[in-house]
Amino acid sequence: MAKAKTSLKLAAPPVDAETRAHDDHHVSLRLWLRLLSCTTQIENRIRQNLQSKFDTTLPRFDLMAQLERAPRGLKMSELSQRMMVTGGNITGITDGLEKERLVVREVDPADRRVYRVKLTAEGQRQFQRMAAEHEQWVSGMFGSLGPAQKKQLAALLGELKIHLRAQADSERTPE
Repeated sequence: MAKAKTSLKLAAPPVDAETRAHDDHHVSLRLWLRLLSCTTQIENRIRQNLQSKFDTTLPRFDLMAQLERAPRGLKMSELSQRMMVTGGNITGITDGLEKERLVVREVDPADRRVYRVKLTAEGQRQFQRMAAEHEQWVSGMFGSLGPAQKKQLAALLGELKIHLRAQADSERTPE
């Protein structure tokens, strides 16, 4: 009787944006790919956690987060701008949340052609539960960094953000 072959399969290293970088690439390119890789990993874990724990999606969570910060509600166009997605995306997400009675559309008193979207009391309760868990997930993902490292990383990224904004502003300004 022939002996069955067994093979040991080693786990392949994770493939992500950073695997495209090589030592001969500029350090800025490698840094960008590392930032992208970290962002993607964090976002994917948050998406998975929201789905498994609350049966919801990140866009729904994000829309509810925007509304939680605006007790008077937001116009659909404001939601679209804040979330940087099309009005059609906002309409679809809002329709679903409205069916579940987590948000309500109300006519804007200043302009009766416009609707404002608000969280309902149940929407506020559900969002608070999700937000508390979300904060724990994010804290856990940064758990290997000490307080000083987190402050340093936040400061460095803050400087980068200011530089990028100034660069974008100067590119928009005609000479």
